[in-house]
Amino acid sequence: MTFPTMLMTMASGMLRTILLFILTLLGSIPFGMLVVACKKSKFKPLAWLTEIYIAIMRGTPLMLQLLVWYFGPAYLFGWKVGKFSIFGLEYRFIALLIGFVLNYAAYFAEIYRSGIDSMPVGQYEAAEILGYSKPQTFFGIILPQVVKRVLPAVTNEVITLVKDTSLASILTYEEVFSLAKQISASQTSFLPFVVAGVFYFIANYVVAWIMKALEKSMQYYK
Repeated sequence: MTFPTMLMTMASGMLRTILLFILTLLGSIPFGMLVVACKKSKFKPLAWLTEIYIAIMRGTPLMLQLLVWYFGPAYLFGWKVGKFSIFGLEYRFIALLIGFVLNYAAYFAEIYRSGIDSMPVGQYEAAEILGYSKPQTFFGIILPQVVKRVLPAVTNEVITLVKDTSLASILTYEEVFSLAKQISASQTSFLPFVVAGVFYFIANYVVAWIMKALEKSMQYYK
């Protein structure tokens, strides 16, 4: 395999990596807000179940969770997961997406919780005196400040997600790292791993640049 051919093949794998990355963010960031809302709920059973969910997601390896989502339906329901699809999407990709979204939502939820808990109680009291309702207080006063405070931590998780997409290779999803392993084995060359490393570095650099620009745009006090 020539170098240009290898580069094009791995670039197609990088596109699949980016697809998994974007869909995971679109699912986990809003779902994390729902999770933290459930955790802070006054309905104790719901808060307790949410605590268990977060503990499991953070306390077990992501690779194990991906394997459970892929092989679980086969053992529980007898599905032939290799041929199973939903809305035209192969089950392998759906299992990966579910695993990544649920795992990262738990981490984002804890980041959001720490940001919300760091807000001074006086802001809630002042808003109440001024006649703001609880939704108005949270969405108009608290949430914008929380977003600004947690953005660095969210950036770290987003960068980690870029690298964690390599775990998709465990389910033979043909992302860039999986293709690097295949080409390296067939060509007996280390070069594909170097190319994969460059792809990941560029992706992380772009993500870090976007998040830094977003963080800078929120420094409204300057």
